[in-house]
Amino acid sequence: MFGIKYIKFDSMTYVIKYKNGRIVNEGRGLSFFYFAPNTSITAIPMGSCDVNFIFTETTSDFQQTSIQGQITYKIKDPKQLADLLDFTVNENGDFKTDDHEKLNARVINEAQTATATFIRKMGLREAINSSSSLESTISSGLKASKTIASLGIEPLSINILAIKATPETSRALEAKAREELLKEADLAIYERRNFSVEQERKIKQSELNTEIAIEQKKKEIAETQMEREVAEAQNQRKIREMRVEADISVESKKQEYIDMKVTNEKKTADAKGYAIETMIKPYRNMDWRLLTAMSQKSDAGSNIALAFRELADNAGKISNLNISPDLLDSLLKHSK
Repeated sequence: MFGIKYIKFDSMTYVIKYKNGRIVNEGRGLSFFYFAPNTSITAIPMGSCDVNFIFTETTSDFQQTSIQGQITYKIKDPKQLADLLDFTVNENGDFKTDDHEKLNARVINEAQTATATFIRKMGLREAINSSSSLESTISSGLKASKTIASLGIEPLSINILAIKATPETSRALEAKAREELLKEADLAIYERRNFSVEQERKIKQSELNTEIAIEQKKKEIAETQMEREVAEAQNQRKIREMRVEADISVESKKQEYIDMKVTNEKKTADAKGYAIETMIKPYRNMDWRLLTAMSQKSDAGSNIALAFRELADNAGKISNLNISPDLLDSLLKHSK
């Protein structure tokens, strides 16, 4: 009525109220009456904004790739943005121009510039697997961009959703990758078999080493037994030698004893002989008859024996002599 209007904004909108070309009020979530003929209102959304993009770029090996992603940003300085783009709204809060769409386009352009510089430096395979590096490159490019800085916005995150080659190239890559996988599978089978063979060789080697060790132990045991038998034989030999030496020593002692005994007996015999010799020396030159008479008793038997001896000594002088048994018997009886 009479050009007086009322408008209300939420808390996520920064409002700048111009009257006759000058700022008379500004802030977030304002509501006020205004006179439409001389008042203009700029409404800048302060919430984060998601911008989707799809780029088609060529790699260093002249292969086309499709890069799909999303950029999230927020408006950091709404007054600076309002100086560059027209965010004026009508009485219903709708933008009068499409400058708000230009903001997204400028952000996408800066991101595409950073993406193109990055992708053109690498081959297709490398580019397809470079999502993380590409995100860092776009983020750094946006933060360093003067255009982005002049717009008063702040990039929050960059997400690369997909990097794809053309369908024909993708099929070729898939075929090649499939061949590589098959080769890797064959190599894995070969390595597994080789590993099995190697393990079998190690097992056989271990068994051989065990057998060698057993034989070595048997040899050591045999050598030990032989050494023990040799030692026992040596001990037995030493024992026999000791016994022989003991026997020799005993026999030597016996020989010494016999020699000593013989010497002693010889000396005893010599002493007895000397005593006898000394005893009979006075009688050596005496007549036996006298000795007989001195040593024997004077009885009939002794006299008869002496008579017979005399007869024997003078046998040459006797021509005939008769001695009967009766005579001898009577003589003997008389002697008793």
